Amino acid sequence: MIDRTALARVSLFENLPPGELVGLAENLRRRHYTKDQIIIAQGDPGTSLFLIESGRVKICLNSPDGKELVLTVLGPGDFFGELALLDGEPRSADAVALEPSQLLLLRREDFIAFIETRPQVMLRLLTTVSRWLRHTAQVARDEAFLDVPARLARVLLDLAGDKDEPPRRELTIRSRMTQGELAAMIGVTRESVNKCLAYFERQGLISREGGIITILRPDHLRRRLKY
Repeated sequence: MIDRTALARVSLFENLPPGELVGLAENLRRRHYTKDQIIIAQGDPGTSLFLIESGRVKICLNSPDGKELVLTVLGPGDFFGELALLDGEPRSADAVALEPSQLLLLRREDFIAFIETRPQVMLRLLTTVSRWLRHTAQVARDEAFLDVPARLARVLLDLAGDKDEPPRRELTIRSRMTQGELAAMIGVTRESVNKCLAYFERQGLISREGGIITILRPDHLRRRLKY
């Protein structure tokens, strides 16, 4: 049986009394996914909520001609698949494992029954959905109004967890992101991302070492985000 501590590490359920998670943990199923394995596909029925124990998962849209737009990258403690559970509609995007990942699956009926009697979890869920809608609207605005360097600046700041707090001079992106993954997040070629990263590095805005990107001057990247 899956221990309730696995649930406590997920942002949706954090700070809940341990006793409330015991029954829910009994309904979890653990699944392992290999790198590049499709977890859910757009149009699939929404039957489970996915909780990430380890690994990274990208949420993306794909066009008929093979183009990909990565909406976000999630890691341990994150969850996805909640929209289809709430409205009963098919999945609105693909979810693909970026690396070997371990996920916990919670069936729709168990999830709905749990949140119906716990308004604090429902409020947290609605807050997450609201942030997701704001994020997708921002992606659309950036695509329409920002140039490639500005869009890349936005993604780098988001991946580093930037909260627009000037006191933090440097920010580090803990996950190793390939240039191809960054390109898919802003809808451009890998070559374009390579040129922008090199430019940022020459300007002293970022540093790169061992696949880890450190933002040396977050304030300068933020200035690029003016529409």
